[in-house]
Amino acid sequence: MTNQSKTFYITTPIYYPSDKLHIGHAYSTVAGDVMARYKRLRGFDVRYLTGTDEHGQKIERKAQEKGTTPQQFVDDIVAGIKELWAKLDISYDDFIRTTEDRHKHAVGKIFQRLLDQGDIYLGEYEGWYCIPDESFFPESKLVDGKCPDCGRPVEKMKEQTYFFRMSNYADRLVQYYEENPDFIQPESRKNEMLNNFIKPGLEDLAVSRTTFDWGIKVPGDPKHVIYVWIDALSNYITALGYGSDDDSKFKQYWPADVHLMSKEIVRFHTIYWPIMLMALDLPLPKKVFAHGWLLMKDGKMSKSKGNVVDPVTLIDRYGLDALRYYLMREVPFGADGTFTPESFVERVNHDLANDLGNLLNRTIVMIDKYFVGKIPAYVPGATEFDESLLETVRSTVAKYEEAMEKMEFSIALSAVWQLISRTNKYIDETQPWSMVKDEAKRVTLGSVMYVLAESQRISSVLLRPFLTKTPQLIWQQLGLSAEELPRLTAWESVQSFGLLPTGTIVQKGEPMFPRLDVEAEIAYIAQAMSGGAATTATEAEAAVPAIAANSVPAPEPKDEIGIDDFAKVELRVAQVLSAEPVKGADKLLKLQLDLGYEQRQVVSGIAKFYSPEELAGRKVICVTNLKPAKLRGELSQGMILAASHGDQLTLATVPDSMPNGAIVK
Repeated sequence: MTNQSKTFYITTPIYYPSDKLHIGHAYSTVAGDVMARYKRLRGFDVRYLTGTDEHGQKIERKAQEKGTTPQQFVDDIVAGIKELWAKLDISYDDFIRTTEDRHKHAVGKIFQRLLDQGDIYLGEYEGWYCIPDESFFPESKLVDGKCPDCGRPVEKMKEQTYFFRMSNYADRLVQYYEENPDFIQPESRKNEMLNNFIKPGLEDLAVSRTTFDWGIKVPGDPKHVIYVWIDALSNYITALGYGSDDDSKFKQYWPADVHLMSKEIVRFHTIYWPIMLMALDLPLPKKVFAHGWLLMKDGKMSKSKGNVVDPVTLIDRYGLDALRYYLMREVPFGADGTFTPESFVERVNHDLANDLGNLLNRTIVMIDKYFVGKIPAYVPGATEFDESLLETVRSTVAKYEEAMEKMEFSIALSAVWQLISRTNKYIDETQPWSMVKDEAKRVTLGSVMYVLAESQRISSVLLRPFLTKTPQLIWQQLGLSAEELPRLTAWESVQSFGLLPTGTIVQKGEPMFPRLDVEAEIAYIAQAMSGGAATTATEAEAAVPAIAANSVPAPEPKDEIGIDDFAKVELRVAQVLSAEPVKGADKLLKLQLDLGYEQRQVVSGIAKFYSPEELAGRKVICVTNLKPAKLRGELSQGMILAASHGDQLTLATVPDSMPNGAIVK
């Protein structure tokens, strides 16, 4: 079966329109968009779904506070959400709203079927309810009398409700987990579901409410409103026409290839939703991927902390692709990550302005100067450095493809940047400026120019899923014609080196990513996060908390060493390719590290502080000249550095821009 005849159905969570969305919501949606664009690039028939979950008590109360109807309240916010997705260039194929007739009609049918076959029954519920999270909790689950999930106050509720017999399907769900080990990603989420929710015993689930009116009415019992679990989760199939007269899209695209979401709602998608589908006798989605949180330095984003990041602010000032790149590059997908103004500015300046933008500018300027703007002929093997660069092209494409299939977006981008860095190095190696006055080297010089341009053409194709504007700017400056674009920018084109037509006329352009004033822009972003106008750099520095005077006890004095002693220790940057537990050792993880020039295995006692999934893609510092040793039967060829204090431990890491194997001095 060709890719053209294969489908790929990917979904985001549907967002709750009770307030303006922030950068955390953008993170999920951009990730889904990247995967959708990648699969389209590979020739798949893609369907990308997003939308809004518009019912519930919280919406009803907010509308009352605003003096408007719930429908008008959500209409206004949804309009803003769609504007944000347009600004982020989200290429969704459908936007489902749970207030749409197509959804409400199908949900009513789903509820009725589950009721008719005995999976839903009428009972009474008494417990504590968290309105913001729309969740019930028994008193034993409360933390200091508050919601265990969000920490907000809860309300005592007692009402008649319909229940779903979850317990009937627990064994079948566990069996499905065992037979489909890749169903929940990262795998640590699966262990959490099994140990925290399923094995202790599944309780029947309340699936209706009588204390508010804003929702889909239970068929034949209108005083009950269908609760969020059946209402919202069903969107993934109602958007395809399930339960309607035309279910052709459902037959075409279901089951979903991946449900994408943040980790706090993984339970609903890996327990409640699969059981609902089992009860409906429908196939389960192939994969549920629960990514981590995009955090701030002081924890999760909240208005009260003054740390909310508005993606529109960043797009308007720095451009769409700067934000999309940062979101997908900065954090290994699946792990928690931290947004900081410093890291954002560093990514823009180092990766986009210096590496990507400056490489293109240097190439176009040299072709214009040395060959009157025409791309010269390619001579394979014209320099001793060509084969090394071509090998980097081949390895980059292979690493990129493997990472993208696993939704390891930061690793995929890291691979592209290895090619960009290698191409920059190729300029330094070949020194084209030294060939200009030697006519005997004219052909070699021309081939060097071609290699530079062709390498960037390939990089631009690999960037297409991530950066939606920049590849087109690269193609314009490389002079690619409209007729040649489909051939030269297709996925198949990255498998061949030498497709760029000789004689193509390059076009000088403005810098794609102008360098930022570091202090000024860090201050601007920091102030924008707190909801105010830009501050000066001095004011921004003053806002940084000072180190506590007695945060760490003074250490015992140790013998001093000379610089020669320290120089014996070889420290290098290493990227974690994978990590796994060491059998029989709770504290140990076995890491596979990429040192640039070779791969090594290191065993480290960090298992209590990091899950294997959190480590993939991170750049750490490795002591590379330690004598190899065996720990619990596993060979360890070095040691990674970490800081520890009391029961805390944090790895020493470096930015992704630092190449693997770089010496740490």
